[in-house]
Amino acid sequence: MYKIAVIGGSDSVVGFRALGLDTFPVSDAAEARKTLHDITRIEEDPYVIIYIEETLAEPMMDEIRKFTARPTPAIILIPGRNGPIGLGQAALKQAVEQAVGSDIL
Repeated sequence: MYKIAVIGGSDSVVGFRALGLDTFPVSDAAEARKTLHDITRIEEDPYVIIYIEETLAEPMMDEIRKFTARPTPAIILIPGRNGPIGLGQAALKQAVEQAVGSDIL
């Protein structure tokens, strides 16, 4: 069975828990990096989608980029409690451009 995870501040992930997703509340980017590392090592019932709060993802973009060439997990950046900072939209634009071959957004 495939799973979906959400890494973010405790106030940002609480709604996802209500939807039945596995949530990993963290307090800073270092903890988010460790959590990402830990949950991507799971081989049985792996996480195929991992949502990460943008503000936590920003300092660890090099780590996140390592997953772009892999089919799973798909790492999707989401806005936090304070709203978007543009990283998620930029990542989506890059993915669409790579898939289509041009900027259609």
